[in-house]
Formats: sequence, structure tokens, C-alpha cells
Amino acid sequence: MVNFPALAHVALTVSDLRTSAAWYQRLIGAEPILDEDTGPFHHIIFALGNGTMLGLHAFPPDTASTDQGWARFDERRVGLDHVAFACADRAELENWRKRLNDLGIEHSEIVDAHYGSGLALRDPDNIQLEFFAPPSRS
Repeated sequence: MVNFPALAHVALTVSDLRTSAAWYQRLIGAEPILDEDTGPFHHIIFALGNGTMLGLHAFPPDTASTDQGWARFDERRVGLDHVAFACADRAELENWRKRLNDLGIEHSEIVDAHYGSGLALRDPDNIQLEFFAPPSRS
């Protein structure tokens, strides 16, 4: 069996880098570790508590897609469906529900299934995010 490596980072393309960076900074509760214009794109990177990084990318207007049908994220298109952040258990998921309420960030109710429990929310570009906890051991 191959020991498959963990995710190092996730990079999301956003329509308004400053708006998204401010929203994610509130959600994560930390300053970005990198804010860099590389020329082909500008990115802002956040370090998450487990060593994974979350990047926000924005492209110059003259190189960004102009297809208006792609103006907002839709998980039903081929590509990304959602990004899920791991919670140790349902209690941690409840804590995130409270934090989202305190921040005024809209979210779903916690949905329990046999494979675990999830709490969904959407960023300013409608990208679906989720806090996910494995099923409890009873």
C-alpha cells in the first residue's frame, strides 16, 4: 500500500481578491502569511492550523475568463465541488456553528449522516465550504 501524502494546499480563484481575503481572514481568525503579485496572478495565502495552506488567486482583468456564465461558482460544473475542513468531532462542529453565528456568516444547519456530520457555508464567490466531523464512536 502506498502512503499517499496529505494535501499541502488548496488554491481558489476569486473574483475580488480584497473582498475574499477580508472574508477568509474573519473566518480563519488569522492574518495571511503571504500577499504576492506574481505577474500572471496575485495570491494571498493563509496557513491553517494543521500545516495545510489555503490560497486565494486573482487574475488580471485582461487574462481572466470573460464568460459571464462562469461569473459565480457552481459545484455542478466540472471541477471543484467543495472544500471541507476537518473537525475532530461533532462538539467541534458545534463550536464552528457558534463562531459562524457570532461572525454573522450564513450557514446550513448541521447535517448528520452515517459517514459523518457537516456544516456548509459559502464564500463571497459562492464557493461551498464545509466543516466536517467523522461519525461518533458509540
